[in-house]
Amino acid sequence: MTIATKVLGNAMQLAVCQLEQGQTVYAEAGKFLWKTTNVGVETRINAPAAAGGGQPGGGVGLLGTVMNAGKRMLAGESIAFQHFSCSSGTGLVSLAGTLPGEMRVIELDGTKGWFAEKDAFVAAESSVNFDIAFSGLRTGWKGGEGFVLERFGGTGTLLIAGAGNFIELNPASYGGKIHVHTGCLVAFEDTVRYGVERIGALNRQTVMSGLLGGNGFSQATLEGDGLVILQSMTMESLSAAIVKNAHHGDEKASNPLGGLFGGTD
Repeated sequence: MTIATKVLGNAMQLAVCQLEQGQTVYAEAGKFLWKTTNVGVETRINAPAAAGGGQPGGGVGLLGTVMNAGKRMLAGESIAFQHFSCSSGTGLVSLAGTLPGEMRVIELDGTKGWFAEKDAFVAAESSVNFDIAFSGLRTGWKGGEGFVLERFGGTGTLLIAGAGNFIELNPASYGGKIHVHTGCLVAFEDTVRYGVERIGALNRQTVMSGLLGGNGFSQATLEGDGLVILQSMTMESLSAAIVKNAHHGDEKASNPLGGLFGGTD
C-alpha cells in the first residue's frame, strides 16, 4: 500500500505524508518539518538497498552498511537517514526540500527505477530501495551536480524536490537526445541513458566561455524514451544572485543615492 501524500504550497512546496500503523518513510537529514506525536523518528546510517528486501537495512549486513555510508561520504552527503514510523492509528509527517521550488510524488511500481540528482531526494517509503550511482567520472566531476546520482527502485512512494519550476520532457519527443545544463537536472527514469559531454574542443573560445559562464565546459546528455524532470533554477544562479546582492542594503543605507554610483563616497 502506497503512502497517501499531499503536496501543499506554491513558491516553497511541502509534502504531508499520512502514515498508517507499521508504515515507515526515510528522509534526508534537514528535510523534516513537523509530525504528529504518534509518529516516532529514529536516525540510522543505512537506508533500504536493492538486496534488502524492502526493509530498512534488511539483508545488507555490516559490510554493506559501511560501503553504503562510504559512498555517501564520497558523494558529499550525510551518512545518516531519519526514519519515521507510525506506532498506532494514523499519523502525519511533513517534509520539504531546501530551496524555493516544487515537489513531486513518484509512485514506483517495480517496473522502472528512477535516478535523482543528489540534492533532489527528500524522502521515500521503506519499500523503496536506495543507492548511490556515480556517472561520467572524467567530465562529470567538472560538471558538478551531474557527477553524483542517487538511484531508487522497488515499489512505493518517492518524494523529490527542485528549485524554481519543474520542466518535464521526454528525449524521444526531440529526436531521442537532449542536452541539459548539469545544474538543471532533477530526476529521470532509468530507461533514459545519462552521460556528460564536453562542449566543443578545448580552445580559446571554450576557455573564455568556461571562465565567464562558470559551468561552461560540460553538459549532461539524456538519451532514450522516458520521463526527465528539470528545474528552472540552478544552485549556481541562486548563490550568485545572493552574493551579488548581499551588500546592497548596506550601500543604500549609507549612500543617499541608493548605490546609484556604485556605493562609492
